[in-house]
Amino acid sequence: MSSSPAPDALLGPADVRELAAALGVRPTKQRGQNFVIDANTVRRIVRTAEVRPDDVVVEVGPGLGSLTLALLEAAEHVTAVEIDDVLAAALPATVAARMPERAGRFALVHSDAMHVSELPGPAPTALVANLPYNVAVPVLLHMLDTFPTIERTLVMVQSEVADRLAAGPGSKVYGVPSVKANWYAQVKRAGAIGRNVFWPAPNVDSGLVALTRRTEPVATTASKAEVFAVVDAAFAQRRKTLRAALAGWAGSAAAAEAALVAAGVSPQARGEALTVEEFARIAENKRAGAAGPVEHEEPRSQ
Repeated sequence: MSSSPAPDALLGPADVRELAAALGVRPTKQRGQNFVIDANTVRRIVRTAEVRPDDVVVEVGPGLGSLTLALLEAAEHVTAVEIDDVLAAALPATVAARMPERAGRFALVHSDAMHVSELPGPAPTALVANLPYNVAVPVLLHMLDTFPTIERTLVMVQSEVADRLAAGPGSKVYGVPSVKANWYAQVKRAGAIGRNVFWPAPNVDSGLVALTRRTEPVATTASKAEVFAVVDAAFAQRRKTLRAALAGWAGSAAAAEAALVAAGVSPQARGEALTVEEFARIAENKRAGAAGPVEHEEPRSQ
C-alpha cells in the first residue's frame, strides 16, 4: 500500500513559474494555455468531479501538471493527453519528482485529443480537464463519443461556453453544443472559477460543467450523425422557423414541414425550443411525408 502524497506535492504559483522558466515555456493564446496556479482550486475541481479511489481518469491538456497531481491524489489511475511537445516531455518527470509513490499510476499520451482513438491501460471512467477555450466543445464531444466508458465528466471552460453547454430548451444561449452534449449526458453548471487562479490571468471568467452519461441512450432509430445533421441545420439559421431552416436538409420547405408534422413538432417552432429527443424524432421522419410517423424500433446509440 503506497503512502499518501506529501502535503506540498501540488504546484503553487512559484512552482508553476519555476517549471515554466526551466522548460522555456511561455503560455500561448493559440493553444488557449492558462495554467492553474492555485492548489485549492485543483482540489476543488477533483472534489466537484467526485473522483473516487477506483476511478480511471483521463485528463486533456494537463499543461505543467497542476490538476494532474491533484487527480493522482484521488484516483486509481490518470492518463493525460497533451499535444505540446515540451509539456508532454516534462510531465512524467514532474509526476515522478513530486509524487514518486503514484508515478506508476500515471500514463501520458502525446497527441492531439481530437485524434485520440484509444488510451493505454484500463478504460477511463471519468474525464476531468481544464479545456482550452478555442477547442473546448469539439474536444469534449469527441472524448464522450470515443470513450463510452466515461461515466462522469467535469470540465473547466470559458464561462460563456459553460452556459451554452448547460443551457436547456428556451434559453437564449441554447444551441448546438447544448443539444449535442445532451445526446450523451445530463449536463449542469457546477460552479465558477475566478481569473486570479490562472497564470497568465485570462480576460474571461471560467465555469465548471458536470456531465453524467445517460444510463439509457436517446431512444431513436436515427443514428447520431442523422440527428446531429438536423441540429446543425436548425441552428445554422436559428432565427428562422424550422420549416425554413430545415428546407435545405429535407430537400424543400414542404418536405421539412412533412417531417416536422410527422415528428409532432410545429413547423413554426425554432430550434432553440426543441429537446434532443425532438430533434431525433425529426431525423427519423425525414422521408415520412404522408406515410405518417416512423414506428420506433429498438433504440441504438452511435
